[in-house]
Amino acid sequence: MDSPKLSGPWSLPEIEQNFAQSIIPMRLSVISRAGWPVVLSLWFLYENGVLKCASRRQSKVISFLKDNPRCGLEIAGETPPYHGIRGQGIATISEDGAAALLERLANRYLGTEDTPFRQWLLAGAHDEAAISVAPVRLMSWDYRNRMKSE
Repeated sequence: MDSPKLSGPWSLPEIEQNFAQSIIPMRLSVISRAGWPVVLSLWFLYENGVLKCASRRQSKVISFLKDNPRCGLEIAGETPPYHGIRGQGIATISEDGAAALLERLANRYLGTEDTPFRQWLLAGAHDEAAISVAPVRLMSWDYRNRMKSE
């Protein structure tokens, strides 16, 4: 896989480190069948140059990405000092390994404690599809130094 085109202050290793450390949902932008952009938030993990998410097989995001695999993404907090990554990628959808991916995502975002929400979420794992987004362009920004209070 080719490395994504980069802009902004961070190198690819710095971007990858941010992906690994950010336990916030990724905002994913897809195009609906009517041609309108749709933005949604998904849990993600980053492995081997790909952002991985999961959603129900029958969800609109899965059908939209099957129709048009080009997508936008952003991983950034909502509070100062602002920093993060946005970009564009190509998504692929697979049912292979989706249940295991959902469990890994639940571990990352919820921990391994056996809560009612975790039980409910994983009970539907057989109906998941895996989304893999291969970044084509990534743009980082980091205003932490600029926003420091004196």
